[in-house]
Amino acid sequence: MLLTWKRPVTPGSLPPENVGAAMAAGLRYVRLSPTIRTVLVRSLAFGLCGSAVWALMPLIARDLVRGGPLTYGLLLGAFGVGAVAGALVSTGLRERYAPEVIVTGATLGFAGGSVLVAHSPWLVLTLAALLVAGAGWVLALSSFNVTVQLWAPRWVVGRAMAVYQTVAFGGMALGSWFWGSVAHAQGLSESLTFAGLAMAASALLGRALPLVRTERANLDPHGRWPDPEVHLALKPQSGPVVITVEYRVRERDWPGFLKAMQEVRRIRRRDGARRWRLLQDVAEPELWIERFQSPTWLDHLRQHHRVTVADRAIEERALGFHAGPGQPQVRHMLERPPSALVESGADASQPETQPQAIVTDPRLPPVTVAQASAKQSTSNGTQSS
Repeated sequence: MLLTWKRPVTPGSLPPENVGAAMAAGLRYVRLSPTIRTVLVRSLAFGLCGSAVWALMPLIARDLVRGGPLTYGLLLGAFGVGAVAGALVSTGLRERYAPEVIVTGATLGFAGGSVLVAHSPWLVLTLAALLVAGAGWVLALSSFNVTVQLWAPRWVVGRAMAVYQTVAFGGMALGSWFWGSVAHAQGLSESLTFAGLAMAASALLGRALPLVRTERANLDPHGRWPDPEVHLALKPQSGPVVITVEYRVRERDWPGFLKAMQEVRRIRRRDGARRWRLLQDVAEPELWIERFQSPTWLDHLRQHHRVTVADRAIEERALGFHAGPGQPQVRHMLERPPSALVESGADASQPETQPQAIVTDPRLPPVTVAQASAKQSTSNGTQSS
Protein backbone atom coordinates (compact mmCIF):
# COMPACT_ATOMS: atom_id res chain seq x y z
CA MET A 1 0.00 0.00 0.00
CA LEU A 2 2.77 2.43 0.92
CA LEU A 3 4.67 1.73 -2.30
CA THR A 4 1.61 2.35 -4.45
CA TRP A 5 0.32 5.36 -2.51
CA LYS A 6 0.52 8.50 -4.62
CA ARG A 7 0.54 11.16 -1.96
CA PRO A 8 -0.54 14.57 -3.32
CA VAL A 9 2.19 17.17 -3.04
CA THR A 10 1.12 20.38 -1.30
CA PRO A 11 3.77 23.04 -1.90
CA GLY A 12 4.38 25.39 1.00
CA SER A 13 5.70 28.92 1.12
CA LEU A 14 8.48 27.98 3.54
CA PRO A 15 11.25 25.38 3.27
CA PRO A 16 11.09 22.34 5.57
CA GLU A 17 12.91 22.28 8.90
CA ASN A 18 16.03 20.20 9.33
CA VAL A 19 15.79 17.16 11.57
CA GLY A 20 17.46 18.70 14.61
CA ALA A 21 15.34 21.85 14.55
CA ALA A 22 12.16 19.84 13.96
CA MET A 23 12.87 17.58 16.94
CA ALA A 24 13.61 20.58 19.16
CA ALA A 25 10.36 22.24 18.04
CA GLY A 26 8.39 19.10 18.84
CA LEU A 27 9.92 18.74 22.31
CA ARG A 28 9.34 22.43 23.00
CA TYR A 29 5.70 22.18 21.95
CA VAL A 30 5.08 19.18 24.20
CA ARG A 31 6.84 20.84 27.15
CA LEU A 32 4.72 23.98 26.85
CA SER A 33 1.39 22.23 26.19
CA PRO A 34 -0.34 21.52 29.55
CA THR A 35 -2.81 19.02 28.09
CA ILE A 36 -0.11 16.89 26.46
CA ARG A 37 2.08 17.10 29.57
CA THR A 38 -0.84 15.70 31.56
CA VAL A 39 -1.16 12.79 29.13
CA LEU A 40 2.57 12.06 29.42
CA VAL A 41 2.41 11.86 33.22
CA ARG A 42 -0.72 9.71 33.21
CA SER A 43 0.56 7.34 30.50
CA LEU A 44 3.92 6.99 32.26
CA ALA A 45 2.19 6.00 35.50
CA PHE A 46 -0.11 3.59 33.66
CA GLY A 47 2.78 1.96 31.80
CA LEU A 48 4.92 1.62 34.93
CA CYS A 49 2.15 -0.12 36.89
CA GLY A 50 0.52 -2.07 34.07
CA SER A 51 3.71 -3.65 32.75
CA ALA A 52 3.81 -6.13 35.64
CA VAL A 53 1.19 -8.38 34.06
CA TRP A 54 3.01 -8.36 30.71
CA ALA A 55 6.44 -8.98 32.17
CA LEU A 56 5.42 -11.68 34.63
CA MET A 57 2.87 -13.56 32.50
CA PRO A 58 5.19 -16.54 31.77
CA LEU A 59 5.70 -16.93 35.53
CA ILE A 60 1.95 -16.62 36.11
CA ALA A 61 1.39 -19.53 33.72
CA ARG A 62 4.08 -21.68 35.31
CA ASP A 63 3.90 -20.88 39.03
CA LEU A 64 0.40 -19.57 39.81
CA VAL A 65 -1.84 -21.75 37.63
CA ARG A 66 0.67 -24.61 37.24
CA GLY A 67 0.61 -24.77 33.46
CA GLY A 68 3.00 -24.88 30.52
CA PRO A 69 3.38 -23.27 27.09
CA LEU A 70 -0.26 -23.90 26.17
CA THR A 71 -1.42 -22.21 29.37
CA TYR A 72 0.80 -19.24 28.63
CA GLY A 73 -0.74 -18.98 25.18
CA LEU A 74 -4.23 -19.08 26.68
CA LEU A 75 -3.36 -16.30 29.15
CA LEU A 76 -1.89 -14.12 26.45
CA GLY A 77 -4.88 -14.84 24.20
CA ALA A 78 -7.33 -13.89 26.96
CA PHE A 79 -5.56 -10.58 27.43
CA GLY A 80 -5.70 -10.02 23.66
CA VAL A 81 -9.41 -10.87 23.44
CA GLY A 82 -10.08 -8.36 26.22
CA ALA A 83 -8.05 -5.77 24.33
CA VAL A 84 -10.08 -6.33 21.15
CA ALA A 85 -13.32 -6.08 23.13
CA GLY A 86 -12.11 -2.81 24.66
CA ALA A 87 -11.30 -1.46 21.22
CA LEU A 88 -14.75 -2.37 19.90
CA VAL A 89 -16.58 -0.49 22.66
CA SER A 90 -14.15 2.44 22.93
CA THR A 91 -15.94 4.64 20.37
CA GLY A 92 -19.31 4.23 22.04
CA LEU A 93 -17.82 4.93 25.45
CA ARG A 94 -16.10 8.11 24.23
CA GLU A 95 -19.42 9.37 22.87
CA ARG A 96 -21.08 8.93 26.26
CA TYR A 97 -18.35 9.62 28.82
CA ALA A 98 -15.52 12.10 29.33
CA PRO A 99 -11.95 10.83 28.79
CA GLU A 100 -11.20 11.08 32.51
CA VAL A 101 -14.12 8.79 33.37
CA ILE A 102 -12.96 6.20 30.82
CA VAL A 103 -9.32 6.27 31.94
CA THR A 104 -10.26 6.07 35.63
CA GLY A 105 -12.55 3.11 35.00
CA ALA A 106 -9.94 1.38 32.84
CA THR A 107 -7.24 1.98 35.45
CA LEU A 108 -9.34 0.53 38.27
CA GLY A 109 -10.38 -2.41 36.08
CA PHE A 110 -6.77 -3.20 35.23
CA ALA A 111 -5.79 -2.86 38.89
CA GLY A 112 -8.51 -5.29 39.96
CA GLY A 113 -7.47 -7.74 37.27
CA SER A 114 -3.84 -7.63 38.42
CA VAL A 115 -4.72 -8.33 42.05
CA LEU A 116 -7.09 -11.14 41.05
CA VAL A 117 -4.42 -12.77 38.89
CA ALA A 118 -1.98 -12.56 41.80
CA HIS A 119 -4.21 -14.65 44.08
CA SER A 120 -6.11 -16.93 41.66
CA PRO A 121 -5.10 -20.60 41.61
CA TRP A 122 -7.64 -21.43 38.88
CA LEU A 123 -7.05 -20.99 35.19
CA VAL A 124 -10.63 -19.94 34.36
CA LEU A 125 -10.64 -17.18 36.97
CA THR A 126 -7.23 -15.97 35.80
CA LEU A 127 -8.46 -15.88 32.20
CA ALA A 128 -11.47 -13.80 33.24
CA ALA A 129 -9.24 -11.39 35.15
CA LEU A 130 -6.97 -11.00 32.11
CA LEU A 131 -9.98 -10.26 29.89
CA VAL A 132 -10.82 -7.31 32.13
CA ALA A 133 -7.19 -6.19 32.28
CA GLY A 134 -6.85 -6.35 28.49
CA ALA A 135 -9.93 -4.20 27.98
CA GLY A 136 -8.67 -1.67 30.51
CA TRP A 137 -5.27 -1.63 28.81
CA VAL A 138 -6.65 -0.66 25.41
CA LEU A 139 -9.26 1.78 26.72
CA ALA A 140 -6.68 3.75 28.69
CA LEU A 141 -3.98 3.81 26.02
CA SER A 142 -6.43 4.65 23.24
CA SER A 143 -7.80 7.53 25.31
CA PHE A 144 -4.28 8.88 25.82
CA ASN A 145 -3.58 8.42 22.12
CA VAL A 146 -6.72 10.26 21.00
CA THR A 147 -6.11 13.12 23.43
CA VAL A 148 -2.59 13.72 22.11
CA GLN A 149 -3.71 13.60 18.48
CA LEU A 150 -6.59 16.00 18.98
CA TRP A 151 -4.65 18.47 21.15
CA ALA A 152 -1.66 18.82 18.80
CA PRO A 153 -1.97 20.85 15.58
CA ARG A 154 -1.17 19.15 12.30
CA TRP A 155 2.31 20.64 11.95
CA VAL A 156 3.55 18.92 15.13
CA VAL A 157 1.15 15.99 15.70
CA GLY A 158 3.64 13.35 14.53
CA ARG A 159 6.32 14.63 16.87
CA ALA A 160 3.88 14.87 19.78
CA MET A 161 2.81 11.26 19.19
CA ALA A 162 6.46 10.18 19.07
CA VAL A 163 7.11 11.78 22.46
CA TYR A 164 3.96 10.22 23.92
CA GLN A 165 4.86 6.74 22.69
CA THR A 166 8.43 7.10 23.95
CA VAL A 167 7.17 7.98 27.42
CA ALA A 168 4.40 5.36 27.52
CA PHE A 169 6.44 2.43 26.22
CA GLY A 170 9.52 3.60 28.07
CA GLY A 171 7.46 3.38 31.24
CA MET A 172 6.46 -0.17 30.32
CA ALA A 173 10.08 -1.16 29.79
CA LEU A 174 11.17 0.39 33.09
CA GLY A 175 8.20 -1.12 34.91
CA SER A 176 8.96 -4.58 33.53
CA TRP A 177 12.44 -4.44 35.03
CA PHE A 178 11.15 -3.03 38.32
CA TRP A 179 8.34 -5.52 38.89
CA GLY A 180 10.60 -8.39 37.87
CA SER A 181 13.06 -7.25 40.53
CA VAL A 182 10.25 -7.08 43.09
CA ALA A 183 9.09 -10.59 42.13
CA HIS A 184 12.66 -11.87 42.50
CA ALA A 185 13.02 -10.30 45.95
CA GLN A 186 9.49 -10.60 47.42
CA GLY A 187 7.65 -13.19 45.36
CA LEU A 188 5.43 -13.34 42.28
CA SER A 189 2.07 -12.84 43.98
CA GLU A 190 3.41 -9.97 46.05
CA SER A 191 4.80 -8.22 42.99
CA LEU A 192 1.49 -8.46 41.11
CA THR A 193 -0.44 -7.31 44.19
CA PHE A 194 1.80 -4.29 44.71
CA ALA A 195 1.52 -3.43 41.01
CA GLY A 196 -2.28 -3.63 41.16
CA LEU A 197 -2.44 -1.43 44.25
CA ALA A 198 -0.06 1.08 42.64
CA MET A 199 -2.25 1.09 39.54
CA ALA A 200 -5.35 1.79 41.65
CA ALA A 201 -3.51 4.59 43.45
CA SER A 202 -2.51 6.12 40.10
CA ALA A 203 -6.19 6.75 39.41
CA LEU A 204 -5.95 9.52 42.02
CA LEU A 205 -3.80 11.44 39.55
CA GLY A 206 -7.09 12.29 37.87
CA ARG A 207 -7.84 14.73 40.67
CA ALA A 208 -4.66 16.75 40.17
CA LEU A 209 -4.12 16.09 36.44
CA PRO A 210 -7.50 15.40 34.83
CA LEU A 211 -7.77 14.70 31.12
CA VAL A 212 -9.71 17.38 29.29
CA ARG A 213 -12.48 16.80 26.81
CA THR A 214 -11.07 16.49 23.31
CA GLU A 215 -13.58 18.88 21.72
CA ARG A 216 -12.55 21.97 23.69
CA ALA A 217 -9.81 23.39 21.43
CA ASN A 218 -9.88 24.33 17.76
CA LEU A 219 -6.36 23.62 16.54
CA ASP A 220 -7.02 24.31 12.88
CA PRO A 221 -4.56 26.79 11.35
CA HIS A 222 -5.72 30.36 11.85
CA GLY A 223 -4.88 31.15 8.24
CA ARG A 224 -5.37 34.91 8.49
CA TRP A 225 -1.91 36.16 9.39
CA PRO A 226 0.07 37.62 6.50
CA ASP A 227 3.83 37.82 6.70
CA PRO A 228 5.18 41.13 8.03
CA GLU A 229 5.74 44.06 5.70
CA VAL A 230 9.41 44.08 4.69
CA HIS A 231 11.49 46.75 2.97
CA LEU A 232 14.85 45.02 3.47
CA ALA A 233 15.96 42.17 1.26
CA LEU A 234 16.37 39.54 3.95
CA LYS A 235 17.87 36.09 3.82
CA PRO A 236 16.08 33.22 5.57
CA GLN A 237 18.94 33.03 8.08
CA SER A 238 18.93 36.77 8.83
CA GLY A 239 18.58 37.44 12.52
CA PRO A 240 18.06 37.57 15.37
CA VAL A 241 14.69 39.22 14.82
CA VAL A 242 13.13 41.21 17.68
CA ILE A 243 9.35 41.66 17.75
CA THR A 244 7.60 44.21 19.95
CA VAL A 245 3.89 44.76 20.51
CA GLU A 246 2.81 47.99 22.22
CA TYR A 247 -0.37 47.94 24.32
CA ARG A 248 -2.18 50.76 26.10
CA VAL A 249 -3.87 49.33 29.20
CA ARG A 250 -5.83 51.24 31.83
CA GLU A 251 -4.68 50.79 35.41
CA ARG A 252 -7.89 49.05 36.48
CA ASP A 253 -7.33 46.41 33.78
CA TRP A 254 -3.75 45.53 34.74
CA PRO A 255 -4.59 42.33 36.75
CA GLY A 256 -6.70 40.88 33.93
CA PHE A 257 -4.17 41.91 31.31
CA LEU A 258 -1.29 40.25 33.17
CA LYS A 259 -3.29 37.05 33.56
CA ALA A 260 -4.09 37.00 29.84
CA MET A 261 -0.46 37.64 28.93
CA GLN A 262 0.63 34.57 30.88
CA GLU A 263 -1.13 32.41 28.28
CA VAL A 264 0.18 34.58 25.44
CA ARG A 265 3.70 34.03 26.77
CA ARG A 266 3.21 30.26 26.79
CA ILE A 267 1.91 30.28 23.21
CA ARG A 268 4.72 32.46 21.91
CA ARG A 269 7.40 30.31 23.53
CA ARG A 270 5.69 27.08 22.47
CA ASP A 271 5.74 28.19 18.82
CA GLY A 272 9.43 29.16 18.90
CA ALA A 273 9.79 32.61 20.46
CA ARG A 274 12.77 33.22 22.74
CA ARG A 275 13.53 35.74 25.49
CA TRP A 276 9.89 36.73 25.93
CA ARG A 277 9.48 39.77 28.15
CA LEU A 278 6.64 42.06 29.21
CA LEU A 279 7.78 45.64 29.90
CA GLN A 280 6.02 48.60 31.51
CA ASP A 281 7.04 52.18 30.77
CA VAL A 282 8.00 54.03 33.96
CA ALA A 283 7.08 57.43 32.47
CA GLU A 284 3.79 56.21 30.93
CA PRO A 285 2.59 53.35 33.15
CA GLU A 286 -0.29 52.58 30.82
CA LEU A 287 2.18 51.67 28.05
CA TRP A 288 3.06 47.97 28.06
CA ILE A 289 5.44 46.40 25.56
CA GLU A 290 5.55 42.70 24.76
CA ARG A 291 8.99 41.78 23.45
CA PHE A 292 10.33 38.48 22.15
CA GLN A 293 12.94 37.22 19.75
CA SER A 294 13.27 34.70 16.94
CA PRO A 295 16.69 33.27 16.01
CA THR A 296 16.20 33.93 12.29
CA TRP A 297 13.75 35.55 9.93
CA LEU A 298 12.64 32.12 8.70
CA ASP A 299 11.97 30.98 12.27
CA HIS A 300 9.70 34.00 12.78
CA LEU A 301 7.78 33.25 9.58
CA ARG A 302 7.22 29.72 10.89
CA GLN A 303 5.64 31.21 14.01
CA HIS A 304 3.05 32.95 11.83
CA HIS A 305 2.16 29.67 10.16
CA ARG A 306 1.80 27.84 13.49
CA VAL A 307 -0.95 30.03 14.92
CA THR A 308 -4.20 28.13 15.51
CA VAL A 309 -7.77 29.31 15.96
CA ALA A 310 -7.55 28.52 19.68
CA ASP A 311 -4.30 30.51 19.98
CA ARG A 312 -5.89 33.47 18.30
CA ALA A 313 -8.81 33.38 20.74
CA ILE A 314 -6.35 33.63 23.63
CA GLU A 315 -4.57 36.54 21.99
CA GLU A 316 -7.88 38.27 21.40
CA ARG A 317 -8.52 38.20 25.14
CA ALA A 318 -5.26 40.05 25.73
CA LEU A 319 -6.01 42.47 22.89
CA GLY A 320 -9.36 43.22 24.52
CA PHE A 321 -7.53 45.16 27.26
CA HIS A 322 -5.90 47.48 24.71
CA ALA A 323 -7.37 50.97 25.22
CA GLY A 324 -5.26 52.88 22.70
CA PRO A 325 -6.37 54.14 19.30
CA GLY A 326 -6.43 51.43 16.68
CA GLN A 327 -4.64 48.12 17.04
CA PRO A 328 -1.48 47.68 19.13
CA GLN A 329 1.65 48.82 17.32
CA VAL A 330 3.69 45.85 16.10
CA ARG A 331 7.33 46.22 15.09
CA HIS A 332 9.68 43.68 13.55
CA MET A 333 13.30 44.68 14.02
CA LEU A 334 16.48 43.03 12.81
CA GLU A 335 19.23 42.99 15.40
CA ARG A 336 22.25 44.81 13.96
CA PRO A 337 25.30 44.82 16.30
CA PRO A 338 27.25 48.08 15.75
CA SER A 339 30.58 46.26 15.92
CA ALA A 340 29.62 44.00 13.02
CA LEU A 341 28.50 46.98 10.93
CA VAL A 342 31.77 48.83 11.59
CA GLU A 343 33.92 45.82 10.78
CA SER A 344 32.08 45.10 7.53
CA GLY A 345 31.67 48.75 6.53
CA ALA A 346 27.95 48.12 6.03
CA ASP A 347 25.34 50.84 6.06
CA ALA A 348 22.42 50.04 8.35
CA SER A 349 20.07 51.95 6.09
CA GLN A 350 20.78 49.66 3.12
CA PRO A 351 19.29 46.26 2.47
CA GLU A 352 21.18 43.49 4.19
CA THR A 353 21.61 41.26 1.14
CA GLN A 354 20.14 40.43 -2.18
CA PRO A 355 17.02 38.27 -2.04
CA GLN A 356 17.83 34.61 -1.57
CA ALA A 357 15.81 31.85 -3.17
CA ILE A 358 13.75 29.52 -1.02
CA VAL A 359 13.08 26.16 -2.64
CA THR A 360 9.97 24.57 -1.16
CA ASP A 361 9.67 21.79 -3.71
CA PRO A 362 12.38 20.74 -6.21
CA ARG A 363 9.73 20.54 -8.94
CA LEU A 364 8.68 24.16 -8.43
CA PRO A 365 10.59 27.31 -9.40
CA PRO A 366 12.51 29.00 -6.55
CA VAL A 367 10.65 31.64 -4.54
CA THR A 368 12.27 34.49 -2.65
CA VAL A 369 11.33 35.45 0.88
CA ALA A 370 9.89 38.73 -0.39
CA GLN A 371 7.82 36.91 -3.03
CA ALA A 372 6.53 34.42 -0.47
CA SER A 373 5.62 37.27 1.85
CA ALA A 374 3.79 39.14 -0.90
CA LYS A 375 1.92 36.00 -1.91
CA GLN A 376 0.83 35.34 1.67
CA SER A 377 -0.24 38.97 2.16
CA THR A 378 -2.30 38.92 -1.03
CA SER A 379 -4.07 35.68 -0.09
CA ASN A 380 -4.90 36.70 3.46
CA GLY A 381 -5.38 40.47 3.11
CA THR A 382 -5.15 41.16 6.85
CA GLN A 383 -2.58 42.91 8.97
CA SER A 384 -0.12 40.84 11.00
CA SER A 385 -0.53 41.09 14.71
